Amino acid sequence: MHRCLELAKKGIGTTRPNPSVGAVIVCNDKIIGEGYTNPYGGSHAEVNAIQSVKDISLLKKATMYVTLEPCSHYGKTPPCANLIVKKEIPNVVIGTTDTNNLVAGKGVAILKKAGCNVTIGVLEEECKEHHKRFFTVQNKKRPYIILKWAETRNGFIAPLEKEEQKPVWISNEYSKQLVHKWRAEEHAILVGTNTVIADNPKLNVRSWFGNNPIRVVLDRTLRVSSKLNVLDSEITTIIITEKEATNKTNLTFEKIDFSKNLVQQICEVLQKHKIQSIIIEGGAKTLQTFIDEGLWDEARVFTGANEFNNGIKAPKIVSKLTFEEQIHKDTLRIYNND
Repeated sequence: MHRCLELAKKGIGTTRPNPSVGAVIVCNDKIIGEGYTNPYGGSHAEVNAIQSVKDISLLKKATMYVTLEPCSHYGKTPPCANLIVKKEIPNVVIGTTDTNNLVAGKGVAILKKAGCNVTIGVLEEECKEHHKRFFTVQNKKRPYIILKWAETRNGFIAPLEKEEQKPVWISNEYSKQLVHKWRAEEHAILVGTNTVIADNPKLNVRSWFGNNPIRVVLDRTLRVSSKLNVLDSEITTIIITEKEATNKTNLTFEKIDFSKNLVQQICEVLQKHKIQSIIIEGGAKTLQTFIDEGLWDEARVFTGANEFNNGIKAPKIVSKLTFEEQIHKDTLRIYNND
C-alpha cells in the first residue's frame, strides 16, 4: 500500500475531477503489475496495473492493492470493480472506501458478490490524506483550501511601500520553486485586488513542470487594469466582483455580494466551476478572512531570514502544527484546520 501511495502521487494535478489512485498487483510476494490514474478521460489505476502484467494467468492467484475503493459506475471508462471480477483476481486490499454516492460501498459489494476476498482499511489514514482533495469536494461541497504566505522573522508579510510593481521576496529560491510545484498540483489559485495591483503577479507555473492553475481574483469594483498579467487571457481566469461585466476569452466574471458571507460565496463560485482545490496566496486581508471564517484546510507558512523595519502584518493563525522543516535559511511550517 505504501507503493500504491507513491504511484498515486504521480497523478496529482492531472486526474481531476477523478481522484489520483495508485494500484499494485502482487503474486507470490512479488509485484507483477502496478499503475496509477491517467489524466482525466484516460485509464484508471486498476486498468493500468492489470495491463502492465506480463503473464495474465497469474492474475487468478494474485492480490490487488488499491488506495481507493474501485469504481462501480460507468463514466469516461467502464467500472474497475467489474474488470477485477472479469480478470478473476481473488483478493483485493483497499486503503479507504469511496464517499462518492456513485460508488460508496458499491464497488466493494460487486467484488464480494463475485467471491473476492476484500480487505478494507490498510493505511487508511494515509490514503484518506492522499485523497483529501477528492473527499473534501464530495463531503463538504467545496474545494480543498490551502492558505500560503511568507513572512519575515519579525512577522511582516509585505513592506508598507515599495519602488516597483513587483513582489518583494521574503522566501528564498528553493522555497519559491516548491511553491510552483504546489501550484502545479492544485486546481486554482486566488489573490485579492491589492496583491494584483501591488505585485502584478502572473500566478502561473514557471519554476516547475506542470499545468497552470486557474487564476481567481477578488476584484470588488473592477479596479484591476487590463494591462496587468492576470488579465492577459493566457490562462483561464475568474474575476469575482460586485459589478456587471462581460465575459471574454479565458476570462469569466462572477458577481457576488461582498457585504456578507464572503468566503462562503467564494466557495460557491468555485464549486460552480467544479474547482477541486485552491491555494489562497494573499494578501494579508484575504488570507485573514478565510482564517476568521474557519473555511480552510491547510496553512503553509514560510518564515524567511530577513526582517522589515515596518510593513503589513502577517495573518494570525491558531491551529495544530503538523509539519516543520528548514529550506536553506527559510522555515516552512504547515498547519491543519481540525
